[in-house]
Amino acid sequence: MNGRKLVFVALCFVLALSAIAITPARSQADERKSTMILDIDGGKVAAPDLWNPFVPGNRRDHGFHQAMMEPLFILNYETGNYDPWVGESMTANDTLDKWTLKLRKGVTWSDGVPYTSKDVAFTINMLIKKGNETLDRAAELQTFVKSVETPDDQTVIFNLLKPDPRFRLDYFSVRIWGSVNIVPEHIWKDQDPLTFKNYDPAKGWPVFSGPYKLKGFNDAGTEFTYVRDDNWWGAKTGFKPLPAPKTLVWTWAGPEEARAALMADNKLDSLMDITIGTFEALKKKNPNVIAWLDQKPYVTLDPCARVFMFNTARAPWDTKEMRWAVNYAIDRDEIVNVAYEGTTVKSKSFFPAYAPLNAYVKKLEDAGIFEKYPLWTHDVAKSKSMIEALGYKMGSDGYYAKDGKTLTMDISTHNAFIEKQRIADVLVEQFQKVGIKASRHDEAAATWDDNRNRGNFDTQMNWHNCDSVNEPWASMYTLSIKNYKPVGQLATTNGAHWQNQEYSDLVDQIGVLPLGDPRIDPLFIKAMDIYYRELPTIPITQARKLIPFNTTYWTNWPTAKNNYASAWTWWQSFYEILTAVKPAGG
Repeated sequence: MNGRKLVFVALCFVLALSAIAITPARSQADERKSTMILDIDGGKVAAPDLWNPFVPGNRRDHGFHQAMMEPLFILNYETGNYDPWVGESMTANDTLDKWTLKLRKGVTWSDGVPYTSKDVAFTINMLIKKGNETLDRAAELQTFVKSVETPDDQTVIFNLLKPDPRFRLDYFSVRIWGSVNIVPEHIWKDQDPLTFKNYDPAKGWPVFSGPYKLKGFNDAGTEFTYVRDDNWWGAKTGFKPLPAPKTLVWTWAGPEEARAALMADNKLDSLMDITIGTFEALKKKNPNVIAWLDQKPYVTLDPCARVFMFNTARAPWDTKEMRWAVNYAIDRDEIVNVAYEGTTVKSKSFFPAYAPLNAYVKKLEDAGIFEKYPLWTHDVAKSKSMIEALGYKMGSDGYYAKDGKTLTMDISTHNAFIEKQRIADVLVEQFQKVGIKASRHDEAAATWDDNRNRGNFDTQMNWHNCDSVNEPWASMYTLSIKNYKPVGQLATTNGAHWQNQEYSDLVDQIGVLPLGDPRIDPLFIKAMDIYYRELPTIPITQARKLIPFNTTYWTNWPTAKNNYASAWTWWQSFYEILTAVKPAGG
């Protein structure tokens, strides 16, 4: 072999080695460019093999209802429209007690079976069946739905027990977080919905209609991977483009600092709510990070105002005098400045500060409600005098006591939500100053929810009067006696365990009136008068969410300037974002 051939062979060998060396790295880089990685909203998922969206303890914010489980409609906050998704239209008769749903043609489940009106009817009949009240939204639907008809594969007729002008909005449009979910009859018909996990990889379960299928998850419940279904009905019918990411990963890294570090290192594309200080430090490390607003405070207004919730079934929080004593101990200005670093505002109601609801709060102001009930008054002396009027004496330790028992308060917070933890920390100090021995502890999502729903708590810093975005009924209904259950039983919405028949009757009267009907106003004022008198929950602040997006690999995220949709990546409305994002440089 001559010298020229030796050089050629050697060069080929070097190139081959180089290819072996660089191919994995190149492949890994290409894989990252086609993968979107998102932060899990609620933290670690306690039961990662549970894919039944109806049973207590289920989670959906780890990609379940953002990638696989599609809604019928989405209420788009930015446009004000009901964006049709699987549903094409939904209209009511003149008396508002019959609604007709038209499904989009060509929709299929991920196993190829057509998605039809029979699936909708099966799901609704399952939820309204006696004995299934603990399933998600079942108790509410049982209040309204009498029967379901399916005249053809694309049509569903809901016959209601009474008029409901909000039927589409409340149950089948993503208004807050999620909606009533439809499941495939051919898989669920022989299952017990109270125990069915809906997970069997050998059978291809879970089966839903979304553009992604579950690939797998880790046993710790901290990472979930989904792969794009290139046969997704939405793309095949021309309804929406096939989403650009080939793979979606939802992950949970723990504390705020750890999650921010991942985004700084381009290992996260969407980060859940963080503090303004952490965001500014993150942006210095990674200039590709953006938020809803370009400048301070960077935030967007979340529809779930923050409230301090009492367990009104547990002494001493079962008396309105003690609850008002707690309110007088609260300095909301300090909460805004310390817990939020000045990025939000204090709240007079449990409604979000959207224009339609601000108009209703103005009606309360005009009626003198806030003069009668001075919610924002911070008065330590008043707080103490009310506690003492209930028979408590100040001890040498600086805490009140009665019958030899110290006045204590435990505030439970969700372990994934630093915002609520920071509020609670300020509240603990404020309550300590008036003589309440207050403390805070964190709980995992499933435990926290279950303890609230079953009445196993003193107080919680939460957002669970949340539901209204354009009219007041939905949030008011969360405190209805119809949603009350005795302590130990599951109360899925009335976590305060508050019982007031007069309030509930007024809310019922509002519920059958069309949106915007002037007859709502006096009923609303009278019901809210009862709420403020009793104060089962205390409005604290409006919720401003700081949600960073990383544009290193993906662009066209929603912002105030590019407001085609809200920025909620943990909601079921995420499909509007998922079908709009584009590869960077693409």
